Amino acid sequence: MLQVKHLYKSYQSGTIKYEVLKDVSFEVMEGEFVAVMGPSGSGKTTLLNCISCFIPYDNGEILLKGTSLSKLNEKQIAKVRNEKLGFVFQDFMLLDGLTVFENVCIPKIIDEAPYEEMEKKAENLLKLFGIDDIKDKYPAEISGGQKQRTAVARALMNNPFLILADEPTGNLDSKSSEAVIGAFVKAQKEMKATTFMVTHDSFSASYCDRVIVMKDGKIYKELIRSGSQRMFMDRLLEVLGAMNGGDEHDCK
Repeated sequence: MLQVKHLYKSYQSGTIKYEVLKDVSFEVMEGEFVAVMGPSGSGKTTLLNCISCFIPYDNGEILLKGTSLSKLNEKQIAKVRNEKLGFVFQDFMLLDGLTVFENVCIPKIIDEAPYEEMEKKAENLLKLFGIDDIKDKYPAEISGGQKQRTAVARALMNNPFLILADEPTGNLDSKSSEAVIGAFVKAQKEMKATTFMVTHDSFSASYCDRVIVMKDGKIYKELIRSGSQRMFMDRLLEVLGAMNGGDEHDCK
């Protein structure tokens, strides 16, 4: 589904060059739920921005279902973002003047899809994530967890190849975070959705199939989930603690 091959990214500040990504390579398989963790400055957000084509990279290659994203022009990239990628951001990015139902429909509206098809898909997603009872409410009238589940539903409207989630539980309390991660897990089970999530939250990451841990622009370790969610979270905390010299809190 997603292949990242020998990716390099640096920033220039005056005469100083800062290397942010250093030879990063990995794959995300179809239907996988994968998280990226690491301390601030490890390169995880830069990596996500390169995959989403929001920023260029220096060297390497990113393939989405075999298509090299760096070879696309701006019009083609815009089409990929609307039809092949779904986005979930930390601050929800909902439009205040639209209802929950209307916000979920935005990708189909952009795609000029028939209303009947759009309505049916939106209704099914709202039911799947347990927010059909608030479909006529506006973002200001609902909780943070409900906003983020709305954002997840919106990201799935065009059946994207890949969902890119940037700290989706970063602004939420523990109960809301659990509901949002539950939405990603439901999307994976019910719709075979593929999700690539950047997170500081070891609890959220413990629901993933695999966690890529980054440090100083490189992949430090990859952990594959086995056993219970609780056992996997304990393994994550051990690795993060060892990486940070015994202080795992920087990656939570």
